[in-house]
Amino acid sequence: MANGVKKANGHRPSGLLHLLDPSLRLAPHPRQEDVDFELDKALSTVFRLSSHVPEEAFSAQTLGTEREGNAVVIGDNGLLLTIGYLVVDADEITLHGAGGRSFGAELLGYNHETGFAVIRALEEPGVMPLPRGNSHALAEHEKVIIAPYGGTDHSIAGTVVSRREFAGSWEYLLDHAIFTAPIHPNWSGAALINDKGHLVGLGSLWVNDAKAGEQDSPGNMFVPIDLLEPILDDLITTGFAKAEPRPWLGMYTSEAMKRLFVSGVIPDGPADVAGIESGDLVTGVDNHPVESLGEMYRHIWSQGTAGAEVLLNIHRNGGDMDIKVVSDSRYRFMQQRRQH
Repeated sequence: MANGVKKANGHRPSGLLHLLDPSLRLAPHPRQEDVDFELDKALSTVFRLSSHVPEEAFSAQTLGTEREGNAVVIGDNGLLLTIGYLVVDADEITLHGAGGRSFGAELLGYNHETGFAVIRALEEPGVMPLPRGNSHALAEHEKVIIAPYGGTDHSIAGTVVSRREFAGSWEYLLDHAIFTAPIHPNWSGAALINDKGHLVGLGSLWVNDAKAGEQDSPGNMFVPIDLLEPILDDLITTGFAKAEPRPWLGMYTSEAMKRLFVSGVIPDGPADVAGIESGDLVTGVDNHPVESLGEMYRHIWSQGTAGAEVLLNIHRNGGDMDIKVVSDSRYRFMQQRRQH
């Protein structure tokens, strides 16, 4: 089968400016008189990032071959942080800075569990790193700056509207994600900066329910920066976190009305090989009923590490069945696809 999923999900890099109501583009810009740090200096640490991915790559059909977003300078020797889906499988990464300056970068490490990727610029960026703060202490109603590349004219003064669990259809779970408003159309890899001028999150998604329990509440989801600290050295030195990889099924799942529907499977992935089909209703994991993505993922991951057998309780065409899926490591599967 060809690379890609049998049904793609909506996870994609930034690019909603043309879809947004014009009033959302008039959100207030940050001002130096409102902060106690050097605003321009902090914003200068964010670079525009573009990447090219081969058509045959594992992620090309879901995320495209040309991707654009942002990366933030976080360390010496050209160390930058970006969101993983911008650079995973990329064979070319370019950073763009002030004055039309452009230079290449290389991927050092990627971590699916957080979504972070660490890259190194092939030239000195010429700016001091943005200090990393304490995202755990970031509370609802706090003022923040949402900062992609472009300085104050492209940044907005926002607010943390929710701190809660986020579960993505692509086997992804954050316990304490950061949700902000108003929505920023250039969210991918954007810096979330607190009132001390510290990096506390990295832009990942746009959502319609930034405020908990409100479906008509557009905003952005940021990955807390605290998740980087335990894995940063591993990403730099080995490319991956040291922890044993979780069981991965290669399955996209949608949640609605406390029901979990399979929305797609990756061809030749564990779920596909086991016979899971788009439209299947997942009612349980190893005979434990599940009603949310978070519940489902935690039960799957409790079965052990990658390679563990996972029993899915499935409802299909009016009947119930149990399907045993032999899980794999997402990273091993991606590497195999690259070799082909």
